[in-house]
Parts: sequence; structure tokens; C-alpha cells
Amino acid sequence: MNITRRNVLLGGAATAALPIVAAAETPADVLPAVATDVQMLPEGYGKTRVWSYGGVLPGEEIRVPQGGRVRRRLVNDLDQATSTHWHGIRIDNAMDGVSGLTQEAVVPGASFDYDFVVPDAGTYWYHAHNRSFEQVARGLYGALIVEEREAPDVDREEVLILDDWLIDPETAQLAGDFGAPHDLSHAGRLGNFITTNGQPNLTLQAKRHERLRLRLLNASNARIFQLQLSGMEGWLVALDGMPLREPQTVREPIVLGPAQRADVVVDITADSGEVAHVVWIDGSNSYSQVAFEVRDGGTRSRRDAILPLPPNSHGMPLLSASRPLTLRMEGGAMGGLREARMNGEMQSMGDLAAAGQFWAFNGAVGGMEGPPLAEVAIGETLRLTIVNDTVFPHAMHLHGMHFHEILPDGSLGAHRDTTMLVRGETRDIAFLADNPGDWLLHCHMLSHAASGMMTWIRVT
Repeated sequence: MNITRRNVLLGGAATAALPIVAAAETPADVLPAVATDVQMLPEGYGKTRVWSYGGVLPGEEIRVPQGGRVRRRLVNDLDQATSTHWHGIRIDNAMDGVSGLTQEAVVPGASFDYDFVVPDAGTYWYHAHNRSFEQVARGLYGALIVEEREAPDVDREEVLILDDWLIDPETAQLAGDFGAPHDLSHAGRLGNFITTNGQPNLTLQAKRHERLRLRLLNASNARIFQLQLSGMEGWLVALDGMPLREPQTVREPIVLGPAQRADVVVDITADSGEVAHVVWIDGSNSYSQVAFEVRDGGTRSRRDAILPLPPNSHGMPLLSASRPLTLRMEGGAMGGLREARMNGEMQSMGDLAAAGQFWAFNGAVGGMEGPPLAEVAIGETLRLTIVNDTVFPHAMHLHGMHFHEILPDGSLGAHRDTTMLVRGETRDIAFLADNPGDWLLHCHMLSHAASGMMTWIRVT
């Protein structure tokens, strides 16, 4: 494999240590949403204006023990209303942070108190959920790490947040057309500069046979990352925060759609003086996302294989008594959809496109104003068949609850909050409706959500 490091547009990526914000007691810690200038591009370029939580990129890392309490007062110092969604957390509905569904948007100069307990250990994140196609693209996100009660057998961990940015190289500023019709109707907003933890081409240190836990998170608006290990070997131990029943040896590239996470435990196998990499596979090219310079001082041999992470307790769906439901994704460029319902009335796709709406669920332009996709009783199992009847991939995210992907043999597969479907693909998911409230279900290609791919489920 020929691995290169890029530091110009389209750029390479690297990683840096994130500042840690301890779990808040009383009063709530302030979580300011602010505009700030960061040196994201390589030397020779100017600073880039981004939006962030706490004035750092990525936003302040929040780290709490399993069962711990998160208290944050969002203070909006931006010139646009915002809110904060706690992605992947099984949370009280009033704390979910969805403007227009679970709360009103926080206007400039105002604040909102988030206060909730985190039941599940794992790798999660938080991000803006008002005009998220713009605000997340500007940098409003951060990691939320919930530590297991029993720590796994690793020497240390690294939180690695991948993103891409659409930047004008002449000005070093983000390209401002966040609602471009091409992005809304095609693959979404794809950047021309790739970062890990907001910076390019930084390098970490490691020792031979050192065991690391890599918490990988895709914060991009639309890019799908394929990641491979070089100079290290390891196991996939969790997806979207939820532990796998058994660690899986990493042999194939790890695929992360937007909003998806993967926890990988790796042993450094490169020799002292060599460099190990987390590699991004982009078509026929390979680029180093994170480089680990291997130093002296490691052990002579590797330790035993990693044990599974402690499982998170959750109710299991009962497939034999499940309620079937279908969600058909339609529209987009080259989608062939001629008309769809919006606000209860049929409209041509031409008229809908003029209003910035290009996608539909079950023949209706999605949104939070219309009726829910389903009204589900507490304790009911819902089996949802998702059909991607478009030419583009989509990453479907369910708020408030995790679901199981159903395997071809009918058994329950990975426990996730975001599932990705490529063009023409059909997938069944199932979940036990055990969290009351109105829960959003949408594509996490955020331009798609903004242009029709959004619905919700009511659990009562």
C-alpha cells in the first residue's frame, strides 16, 4: 500500500489531543456556541472562521462515567438560532435538542439548560440540530465519551473525529452556499479538505505492541470514510457506542457513514522507527488520516486478544410479535419521482425543487410539521423495512433509541443508531419502543434531511 500524507486542498488529515471537560455538578457548566478563527489549513494559508462549542475545534470533549449526569447550559453567541442534539444517547425527549420537535430553537443571546443521565457506555457525540446542514458543516460538534464501569485492557485511547470541509483556497474560508441545490439533490455537501480533530497532518507517538483504543467518529455532512489499519492490528469492539457480542478482527476496511462511530482496539505492530497509520481509502488512492511514530520502549511480545466490552443493558425487540412498517426513500437527482405530497397536498417535483425539496419518504416530502411515520405503544416492537429507491447512499439515524439491523438469516445483527444504505439497497431494522416521546428519523446526509428526508415516530 502506497500511503501518502496530504496537506493541501484536497488535504490530508491528522489528529490532536482534545481538551477534556469534566462532568458538571452544580451549577451547569456553560457550553458556548461561538464563532472563532482556527489555523486549520497548512502554513501559508490564513485562519478559517468556524463555529464551535467553547471556541475549540472540535468542540469541548465531554467525558462522564456510565450512569453519570451531563449538565450543560448552551449559550448562543452566534448570529443564528441553534440547539444541541446528544447523538446516540437514550435520553429524555425534552433533552433531545431537536428544534421544532422537542424544543424551540435557542435564539442569539439566549440559553437552554440540558440536564440528563447517560445510561450507556460508549462513543457518542453532540452537534447542532437547527439548520444542521450549515451549522454542523461550520464545526458545531464535539465528542461525548461515556466510560465503562470496568475499563478495558488498553494502555490509552484516542478520540479521532473525521470531517471534510468545503473551503475556498483563495480566502481560506468555508464556501458559503450551504444550501446549494446540487448538494441538496445529489450526494450532499462534500468537502475538499479532510481533517481529523480539526487539523491536518499531525502525528501521535506510540510504542511497539502498545494497545490503543481508537474511538472513530465521522462528523462530516455527507462523506463516507473507508478506513484501514497499517502497522497495527486490532479488533472492532463497538459500533455507534454499542459493544459487539464478540470482538471482530479487522481484516477489511472499516466503513463509516456520516454520524457513525466505531471503537477499535489496536496493537502497534510496526517496529521502532517506523510509522503506523489509520488510512483513508479514497477510490484507488490511500491517504494517512492519523500517523503514529513508533518509539523505543515497547514490549517484546503482544498480549492476548481483547475481551468483549461490557454490554449495555437494553430491552430486546421481539420479532415474532413485531409491527411491520416500510420507509421508502425516493427522489433526488435522477430519481424519477414526478410528484410528492407536502403539507397534505400533491405537488410536482419541479415545484418542490423550487422550494428546495428534492426527496420524499413514502411519496411525501419529509418534515416535522406533518403526521408521524408511526405511532407506537410503549413496549411494542417495530420492524422497519427501509428501501433506498434512489441512486445515492443514505445514512438513516433514529433519535432516542438504538435499533438492531436484521441479518439476512433473520437474526438480530449490530445494535446501532445510524444505518447506511447504498443505492437500491433494502434493510430491515427492529427496535423495542421503550422511550416515550416524539423521535426524529432522518437521513444524516444533512443536506438530504434539509430537503425532504425527515420524519418522526411517536412513542406513547
